Amino acid sequence: MSKPHSTVEISIVIPLYNESGNIARLAEEIVKALPPKEVDYELLLVDDGSVDDTWSVIEEACNSTPHIQGIRLSRNFGHQNALLAGLSKARGKAVISMDGDMQHPPSYLPELIELWRQGNKVVSTKRTRTEHLGKFKTKTSEWFYKVFSWLSGVQIEEGSSDFRLIDRQVLTELLRFNDVNPFLRGAVKWLGFDKHTACLEYQVGQRHEGESSYNLKRMLNFANSAIVSFSTKPLLLGIWLGLATSAIAFTELIYIIVLWSLGETVPGWASTVGIIALLFGVLFILLGVIGLYLSRIHTALQQRPKFVIGNITEAIEPVEGSKTKQPEELTS
Repeated sequence: MSKPHSTVEISIVIPLYNESGNIARLAEEIVKALPPKEVDYELLLVDDGSVDDTWSVIEEACNSTPHIQGIRLSRNFGHQNALLAGLSKARGKAVISMDGDMQHPPSYLPELIELWRQGNKVVSTKRTRTEHLGKFKTKTSEWFYKVFSWLSGVQIEEGSSDFRLIDRQVLTELLRFNDVNPFLRGAVKWLGFDKHTACLEYQVGQRHEGESSYNLKRMLNFANSAIVSFSTKPLLLGIWLGLATSAIAFTELIYIIVLWSLGETVPGWASTVGIIALLFGVLFILLGVIGLYLSRIHTALQQRPKFVIGNITEAIEPVEGSKTKQPEELTS
């Protein structure tokens, strides 16, 4: 049974967006993997502003299973912010985060917990089979982690995800981050704890129902946020790129002056126009990079909450009907 005024051993946080068809199966698999009599745990299901009946299914799950609690955000804030909302409400001595589409198999939960009990403060995972993901997603993921690791200096292995366990000490430090657009797997790695970290390999499960809403646009936005949050190297690269193109332009200028001083007609107007076009192209790229960082600063100065919790289900014994409370304050 859930313990409203005490901690539990394990909290499991799962952000959900339009996953109504997967919730019942997911809860069933978690209960099967972690019998409540053997592991004292709570399951936090975070509805990230779903437009289907995800929330009503969460309420039904809460009524039938006492250790499940539902958290509903006031609108869609994005996967990372929804995950952060769940982490902020977790009471466990350790917290496991995972996706709700069954691709993070609940059958691996006991192994994660056992590695934590052995003294590891972070237990990350690495997928070993990617047939279900498709070649495009697999390749883009591989390229992203290589680019991110090079730009940020924070080494994240290919195949990493938000399927992990972190100790309460790590969670406390993680919640101190004030990034505008959080990139939690990068933040966990940045915190360190390398001497107390284990990695569990797993095979990606099949999505039970529905289709992933994580399209190319969301992937690009995610990559952009991650890189800008953890690296200023694009700005430094811009400086070197600017110096290189300036050197080309000055070389062209010196060439023109020398020919003019010798009384020769300066040929190559096409190349001159080409140089000008190149310089303006580089300039606009640099302005775009600077704009990304300025927009991040602008958003940070507004100090808006990363998420707003609309309502939370009561963590109680199963009863007839749903009991939902409205929080006195919108949490951020």
